[in-house]
This record gives sequence, C-alpha cells and structure tokens, in this order.
Amino acid sequence: MKKNRTRKNRLLAIFIIGLICVTTFAAIGCGKSTEDTKDKKVIESVDDIEGTRIGVQSGTTGAIYAEDYEGDEAGTIVERYNKGADAIQSLKLNKIDCVIIDELPALEYVARNPELAILDEEFTLEEYAMCIDKSSTALKLQINDALKELRDNGIYDQIVDYYINNEDGSVEKYVPKDVSRDNGTLIVATNAAFPPYEFYSEGKVTGLDMDLSQAVCDILGMKLQIEDMEFDSIIVAVTSGKADVGVAGMTVTEDRLKNIDFTDSYTTSKQVIVVNTGSTQDIETLSFVEKFKQNFIDDNRYEYLLTGFRNTIIITIGAVIIGIILGFLIAMVRTTHDRIGGLTIINAICRVYVTIIRGTPAMVQLLIMFYIILAAVNNKIVVAVIAFGLNSAAYVSEIVRSGIMAVDPGQMEAGQSLGMTYNMTMIRVILPQAVKNILPALCNELISLIKETSISGYIGLIDLTKGADIIRSNTYEATMPLLAIALIYLAIVMILTGFVHKLEKRLRNNER
Repeated sequence: MKKNRTRKNRLLAIFIIGLICVTTFAAIGCGKSTEDTKDKKVIESVDDIEGTRIGVQSGTTGAIYAEDYEGDEAGTIVERYNKGADAIQSLKLNKIDCVIIDELPALEYVARNPELAILDEEFTLEEYAMCIDKSSTALKLQINDALKELRDNGIYDQIVDYYINNEDGSVEKYVPKDVSRDNGTLIVATNAAFPPYEFYSEGKVTGLDMDLSQAVCDILGMKLQIEDMEFDSIIVAVTSGKADVGVAGMTVTEDRLKNIDFTDSYTTSKQVIVVNTGSTQDIETLSFVEKFKQNFIDDNRYEYLLTGFRNTIIITIGAVIIGIILGFLIAMVRTTHDRIGGLTIINAICRVYVTIIRGTPAMVQLLIMFYIILAAVNNKIVVAVIAFGLNSAAYVSEIVRSGIMAVDPGQMEAGQSLGMTYNMTMIRVILPQAVKNILPALCNELISLIKETSISGYIGLIDLTKGADIIRSNTYEATMPLLAIALIYLAIVMILTGFVHKLEKRLRNNER
C-alpha cells in the first residue's frame, strides 16, 4: 500500500510539473502566433485610435480622456490596468492596439522595448501637482512656499535634470540635507510603477517625485515616509488620513477637485500614444540565465520576493490564529443555540457576521478595514492580519459547526449521563471527534487563506504577488516573476498538504 501511494504521489508531482511546462510553452507559442497573425489597425495619429483597443492605467488622466472614445460608433474599447507597465506588457503581446500614458514613463518603456514607439502627435497637455486634503490648508501653503524656494535656489532644476537630462551622468542625485526634523512626518502616498517619477531601485522607492518630496521635507523640517499603493487608492488614502499628500504624477482635474485639493503645479507633462510597430530588428533576445539575472539578481530584486514571502507567512499565521479561535467560538455559540437554546442575541450577531463576511469579497473587506474601520492604524501587516483573520473566522465557524453537528447526538447524551456538563462533554467528547472529521476542510481553508493574501498589495503591503509586480515594473518581463511566485505558492501548499496527511495518519493510528 505504501509503495502504491508513493508511486501515485510521484505520478501526481510529474503531472503537475509537466502541466506547468506545457502551459508555459503553450502561452509562449500563443503569444508568438498572436503577434504574427493578428490583423491590427495601423495607428499613426490621434484620429486613428477610434475603433481600437486603448490601454490606460486606471485612475489616470489618460483613462479619463480615453473614456470620451469608449462606446462610440466605431466600437472603441478601453482596457484599464492597475499599472502602466501592465498596459505596456499587453501592448507588447498585441492584446491592445495602443497605450495612452504620460510622456516620461512612455520614454522609459520605449527605451527598454525597441518594438514600441511614441507617436509624434501629443494626445494632450497636463500639469502635475501634489494632492492634499481640503482641510490641510496650512500644510498646503507650507508646501507651496517650499516648492517656490526649490525653484528659486535651483534644487528643483537639479532634481529634474538628474532624472530627465542626465545622459552624460554629470548631474548629481539630490541628497537629503542634515537638518532638524522636529516638525513631524510627512506621509506621501505614491504608486511606484511610474518611472522616472516614482519607481523601485535597490529595494527603495525613488524617482523625481520622491526626491522633490524629500527636498520639501528638508525645508519644512519633517521626516519623509513613503507609502506605495495602487494609483486609484492614493486620493482615498489622503482623504481618509492614511497619507498627508499624494505625489504620483497626478494631474489637476475638475472631478478630482470635488474631493481633494492640490498644491501649486510643479511640472508640465503631456499624454502620448504608444504603439507596437511590430519591428523586431533591434530586439535583443536574452538567454534563460540572462533573464534570471535581470529579474532576480540585478539590484538584488530577489529581496522583493523574500520580503513578500516573509509578509505572506506572517499574515497567514496571524490570520489563522484569529480565524481558528474566533471561528471555534462562533461555532460553539451557534451549535449551543441550535441544540439547547439560549444565547439568542449572541447567536443573532454571529449569524449576521457570518452572512456579511461570506457574502462580500475579501478584497472589499480588506479595503474597508484599511481605509475606514482601522483608518488610524498605520501598520499594514496588522490591518491585513485582522482583515484576513476575520474573513477566515466566518468560514472556519461553518466548517466547525458542520463537524459538530455531524457527531452523533447520542455522544452528548452519553457524556451528560456520566455526570459531565454540556461544556465538558462538548470539549472532551464532541470536539475531538469533530476535529478529525473537519481536518481536511480546515486544511483547504488554510490553503485558500494563503492564496487570498495575494491581494495585500491593494493596501501597499509587499506580499509575494506584490513583490513579483515590483519586479515586472522594473524589468517589463512577466513570465519569470509570475512563474516564480506560482512555484513558491505551490511549494507552500504541497508542504502544508503533506503535513496534514501525516497528522491525519497519526490520528487514525490513535484510533486503533
């Protein structure tokens, strides 16, 4: 029996590995065939984008302007992405026809992807400013004065030239000043996937906007704290008090002014259209080793995955503890009410809680917890642990309740006939039998919980998925980072599954 089981496990492992390889090669093959056979509309000017698939970053002005074309008679479709890099990746694979994005990030993307090009005709002009809550009038005036001082003393030009006009490397990067920082901390919300304004380098968020924010803090005598998050979450973070200002190449628009205020403009940019020319003449094909080095070794990018792995494990362990404890308590309350009555109010509360949690997406719960319920808590790991723990508790409670109800009612009667109280019988007789029955279901809940933590990036927390996103934003290579985290998740799940199988075997042996 043991040999047959071992053989089955080996065959299963081989099947899984083979499936991953086949899927990967099929995806690569499909990508190539799509590029070769798709009948694309040639886009040479702004007038040509009607009737095409337009890629934009969600929440940006490019997305706002593109909405004017959506639903027109020509059949224009707007595809919205969380990051500009994701839109560019789709353009490279010919999933969309063009991308509307800011000029400087577009220049970065085109420089790293020779098959892409920027149309000579600009889409629109815009001005960038820092967004700030309408109630922060005093801070707004201080930042405006600091921006004016930076222009007057030449530091602003130095920062801009370092990131934009520094081909020969003659311009030095801005270095924080050695000043007193007794005026508190300036929390800056940004989206670090928008080079050269904000991006990751050597494990830290840097860029034109970040250096400018640091220079403002030097003048104001404040510490700088950078919070990386999704672009369309920045304004929410500022209005909810999670951040003091939002600095992410943000344009002043009438719609945004309804909810938020802005400082004086600090630069002028323009929206441009990026297209895929289909030319492969200047594209350098990297070997597997070179791609591995680019994705994980250069700039120590593997550290993003290590940080993400650590945070994923911490969140999972914390959430499991909360989920099991709270889940068992809820299950006890509900089964007690069902069997002997009483606890009416507490049972009603538990039922409402379980209904709400099971009836709403985990991501919505996480965002509500971060921006509303725990708005005053700045520790993102704590917020994630609580959010996922409360989510897991609802499912664990139903699993435990079903296990308890599956135990023969005669067991409870037998325990009480021996002089045991209801609680003693439940803890010493019923629960041990229920746990054996529900162990596989609890394992599945743990596995689901580990995978659910992949949405932690929506609150700016670096988990495994967010770590891969950061790498993709820097290398514009999707395959290797995504496959890497897929294998890590798979390894974690297989280890947990093996542990549970051993535990089940030991429990069965104890029954003999």
